[in-house]
Amino acid sequence: MMPSMLVHQNAVAACAHGGQAKITPKNKKVTVGQQPVAVVSDLTSVSACSFQVPVGAGTKPQPCVTVQWAMPATRVKVNGEPVLLSTSKGLCKSGEQIPQGPPSISVTQQRVSGK
Repeated sequence: MMPSMLVHQNAVAACAHGGQAKITPKNKKVTVGQQPVAVVSDLTSVSACSFQVPVGAGTKPQPCVTVQWAMPATRVKVNGEPVLLSTSKGLCKSGEQIPQGPPSISVTQQRVSGK
């Protein structure tokens, strides 16, 4: 496994439909580039997702609202929890907890990596 960049509070992430994901780290002490490092259990909310599903003759809004992260770092932890990496996988979910597809992390800090 190749090292990947650690994800921090102001990393740029999005759902598959273009909604913006915002990570809210519980940790405030461990930082990279003066931003708190994100861990697998941190709340990630999604806003401005425009996804809709067909219903009868119309559509029903079914926007992504949260991300459930998986595949965090295996070797780097903050307060006993694995950190998120730029290559971490996740699943965006609607308000009804319906899986909506994977998020993408497009911008992170570029100094600290981990596995």
